[in-house]
Amino acid sequence: MTDVHRSVDAIWRMESARIIAALARMVRDVGLAEELAQDALVAALEQWPGQGVPDNPGAWLMLVAKRRAVDRIRRDRRLAETGAELAREADRDAGPAGGWAPDTADEPADLLRLMFVSCHPVLPTESRVALTLRLLGGLTAAEIARAFLTVEPLVARRIATAKQTLADAGVAFELPDGAELADRLASVLEVVYLIFNEGYSATSGDDLMRPGLCLEALRLGRLLADAAPDEAEVHGLVALMEIQASRAAARTGPGGEPVPLHAQNRGRWDPLLIRRGFAAMLRARAAGGTAGPYVLQAAIAVCHAQASSAEETDWPRIAGLYEALVRLVPSPVVRLNQAVAVGMAAGPEAGLALTEELLADPALRDYHLLPGVRGDLLLRSGRREEARREFERAAALTKNAAERDFLLRRAASVPAGAPGTRDQGPTLGEAAQAFLAREELPPATARSYGQTLQRLRLALGDGLPVAAMTADQVAGVFRTAWGSAAAATWNRHRAAVGSFGAWAEVPHLDARLVRRRDNSSRRKGTSSAGAAGPGEPPGGSDVLRRALQESALRERALWTLLRESEAAVSAVLGLNVEDLDVADRRALPGTSGRHRVAWRSSAAALLAELVGARTSGPLFLSDRRPGPARLRTLGARDICPHTGRGRLSYERAEYLCKTTTGLTLRQLRATG
Repeated sequence: MTDVHRSVDAIWRMESARIIAALARMVRDVGLAEELAQDALVAALEQWPGQGVPDNPGAWLMLVAKRRAVDRIRRDRRLAETGAELAREADRDAGPAGGWAPDTADEPADLLRLMFVSCHPVLPTESRVALTLRLLGGLTAAEIARAFLTVEPLVARRIATAKQTLADAGVAFELPDGAELADRLASVLEVVYLIFNEGYSATSGDDLMRPGLCLEALRLGRLLADAAPDEAEVHGLVALMEIQASRAAARTGPGGEPVPLHAQNRGRWDPLLIRRGFAAMLRARAAGGTAGPYVLQAAIAVCHAQASSAEETDWPRIAGLYEALVRLVPSPVVRLNQAVAVGMAAGPEAGLALTEELLADPALRDYHLLPGVRGDLLLRSGRREEARREFERAAALTKNAAERDFLLRRAASVPAGAPGTRDQGPTLGEAAQAFLAREELPPATARSYGQTLQRLRLALGDGLPVAAMTADQVAGVFRTAWGSAAAATWNRHRAAVGSFGAWAEVPHLDARLVRRRDNSSRRKGTSSAGAAGPGEPPGGSDVLRRALQESALRERALWTLLRESEAAVSAVLGLNVEDLDVADRRALPGTSGRHRVAWRSSAAALLAELVGARTSGPLFLSDRRPGPARLRTLGARDICPHTGRGRLSYERAEYLCKTTTGLTLRQLRATG
């Protein structure tokens, strides 16, 4: 790569967001704006090697891009007056004697509009992330793919689909106002912090950190703070990221292994980033208003940064801040962080008591930090063998190689407990492997049993002695993993535990697992009226009528709404509580896309009961809170702020409908 090409690449990275934002204001189409900006980049690559880099390269790119925009509008719209007006706007940017003087008056608003469009709730979270890094970060699809350890075609497809979705939905290149502004801003902040977190604590791969993503998130956060100087939460997020990024050099050891916060060399923390974080925190406080989630998290980061050593950390204050944060964001991950703070402020037993409440939460079922935190607290409490098993369980759950090695070393370094504590016969991991390796076990049965035992091993740890396993522990795993599963699924896993317990001579393991009654045969039975007619479930309309009467409230409300509204299934599942106009029995205009959703009295009564005291969040909720991996794919509108549960997925709704009525959701809608 020549020096000129390197210069073009660096200038593009710095200027692309500003150029695309300005073009999007002109053409009102983000996809077209990026194409025009790329045309300007190609022109620079063609002309600059021979003519040299202009004195003001960013303004040169802007001018060329705007002229391409005018040409495109003239050709496509054939509106001479519009073209002339836009041409005059472009010409105003040209200074005398061929120089370029950028028009910066609208830049902050343009960048803010571009951020809001890139992070629009109509897009799934992974698409928002990819589009934001593409349009505002200037990253190529290949660079984004490398950062997230995925493949370039997948990223390119996400970006292309996101642009098309924005165009199809008619998303305006405008700033939201009123109540919508807070929700849309939360979506933007969520995307920026997600990018930062993936760089700060990589969820997979060999390395603990991906610094490039951290730097990009910081740049986006600073841009957002400049464009929205009166928003306290924006400054709070910037402060949080600046202070967390200041610890980057101290977070890993010589071999790339993680170094816990309390063991870090604080002399390696970056003082410049800390000062920037403090300054951003002061701006957040000056903006006023009630402290939001990011301001509270930034305040916690400030407490750590102000302590000259781990021993001087003001843990009671941090615990108090987490208590306030939990009231705002009662997510299981926040509550786990609260347990860490309480464990430091009030002793490990107090922290363990809080983690006990989280063990049954499905959202943390595969979250490696839960057993990692418990391992720390148990070790400080002197419960060494339990701590060792928790570290081993955390290592089995993490997908990051550096963290896995670190956790296994921690487990191996735990001092042995009292004599005899480790000599209790085979462990769960050893027994499960021996049980599944039996020659008389058919392959299909071995695979089925293996699924059950793998879940037990992940939940309880390979190191747990089989003789120490209890029926209560097994029942807890079942409630978390298969509490909402169909009767056939529950009973299959229950039978596997019974067989394993009998083989391992621990026959009581399934004592707390009650066999569930499978009513599928009754639901799918034929009625006396004979075969089902077109659009009817097997067994005729009696089966459908009985299903609408006997099913859970959520299913009854969904099916009745589909039948009465005859709206698209995706539009109905995409409704939020705040979208409903209860008095007029319809969804507010624009909230359900291009589909009109209105209903009659039966659905109205069920919806009122379903909503209850909720004021926002998805109308139809999933059975459980999303896990950490799933949580990253959901937008702010897809999480209920009251329960923490996510939106009911199309796949789950379709399964429930087919197993109960024998119809797909579209077929059920047609029976109205």
